[in-house]
Order: sequence, then structure tokens, then C-alpha cells
Amino acid sequence: MSAPRPARGRLESALPEMPLKAVPGPSDEAVGAAAEPSEARPVREPKPRAVCPLAVCDGGGWIVDDNDVATPCECRAGKIEKARAKGVSATLPKRYRGVSFDRPPVTEMARGAATRSKVAEVRGFCDQIDARLDEGRGLWIQGGTGTGKTTLAMLVSKAALDAGRTAAIYSLPGLLARIRRTFDGEAGEDTYFTFFNRLISVDLLHLDDLGAENRTEWVLEQLYAIIDRRYSDQRSILVTTNLSERELREQLGERITSRLVEVCGDPLELPGDDRRVQISPGVLGYGSD
Repeated sequence: MSAPRPARGRLESALPEMPLKAVPGPSDEAVGAAAEPSEARPVREPKPRAVCPLAVCDGGGWIVDDNDVATPCECRAGKIEKARAKGVSATLPKRYRGVSFDRPPVTEMARGAATRSKVAEVRGFCDQIDARLDEGRGLWIQGGTGTGKTTLAMLVSKAALDAGRTAAIYSLPGLLARIRRTFDGEAGEDTYFTFFNRLISVDLLHLDDLGAENRTEWVLEQLYAIIDRRYSDQRSILVTTNLSERELREQLGERITSRLVEVCGDPLELPGDDRRVQISPGVLGYGSD
């Protein structure tokens, strides 16, 4: 009867204690013939080289002349801006990723007598998105619940992102919650100043549902700091709100509202009833707020 095999993981204790000595092994040919083929190691793809969007430098953001003197390429400023924008919400909400001037509810709004000119104004802003952002111009879209203001605003943010510009897209309650998290001091999260600097550095700041948060001194302080800095730096702001200009002045105060008017111009008012109860969500594919 053969001896019982030692339990797995206890081979060493099962072996008798004896001095080690050299034991002749099989030849290399025998090993090669008996060995099972090993799994092929995955080939790591090389990282793609950076490319200069202006086709001037080698993609690194610097131009080196014949005397080994380096000067910054014009593309470097754009790279820095995109790096600063990391850490902010720069994607369209899932509900609005299919938004288009060629789909409902925008097509219905474009045919409506009361909203046709509003859609045309937003389309004009999108068609000149680079120039408007370079000038620091914005939009202020005002209307009741379900009138399509958020949909039109998302068209602007989509145009900015499609043009390769940086953007931060937040509902006001969501932005304030994000700012509050910076005070928790959790490891790996942005500090308040890091997040604030990213927020004021993007080409477009999209604030949805302005005036929805309860008015407190802390809320007004955060809003004023962000809007005043972007106003001073001539950076674009895009806002939507259910409140009229008069109501917004009462809610946020004169200092904040006057700066919004400077950046965004007069409110683009959307009349009408709640479109979400008029159009089937299956037809839209996204919301119409």
C-alpha cells in the first residue's frame, strides 16, 4: 500500500529531515519536450504620443530651436486649461446626451410662435460658440417648470464640449453639495481652493436651477465668490432658473444678479406650459425642463 500523500500546503513538514544533496535532473531536451506551453503574456500597447493640435510642436507644448532654446507652443495654454478642469463635472447628464436641434422637444419649440425666436437665439450662440466663450459671454434662460430651458442650455454645453472647450455642468444644489464635500478633508479629494480654482478656470460654467437652494449667508457667499471671479476674468456663465429677474434679485441679492446680467445679458424668457406632460418621454429620449 502506498504511503498517504501529505496535505496540500503542508509539504515541507511532511518531508523527512535530511541533508540536501545534488540530484541529477533530466536533460534540457527532456524538459523542453515534457513542459506544457506557457500562456502568452499580453502585449502592452504603447501609449499614444501626444499630438499638437496646431501641428507646431511635438505634442509636448514646447518648441526647441536650433540653439536648444525652448519656447512655449500656443497649444500649451489649452493643455493647461484642460488640466485645471479635471475634477469638475464635464459631461452632459445621461438624460440629455441625445439633445439636438433636430429632435423633440426643440423641433416643436422651433415651430412655436412664442418660442421660435428663443431657439434661434440659442442656435446662434451655439454656432458661434468659440467666439462667445473667448469673449466671456453667457446666456441666462428663464422659464417655468418643463418649458425647455434646461434642454436649450444643454445644447450650449454640448456645443462647447464638441468644440473641445472645457465646461463644468452642475445643478445649483449639486454644486453646493460638492463644495461642502471639500470641507470634509477626505484623503484623495480636492481641497476647497483646488476645486474653486478648477471651477473658475473652465471655459463655460453651466449652473442649472439657479435660486433653487434655500437662501443662507453661506450659499450667497459661495455663489458670489464664483460668479464675481468669473465676471472679473471674463469667463462665460450659463444659467437656467424658474425665477424672474426681480425674484432672483430678491433671492440672491443685487451684487450677484447684476454680475449675471453683465455676463449673460437680459434673461431669455421661455413662456408656455409644462412640455413634459404634453410630449411622450419615449419620443423625446431625454427631458425637456
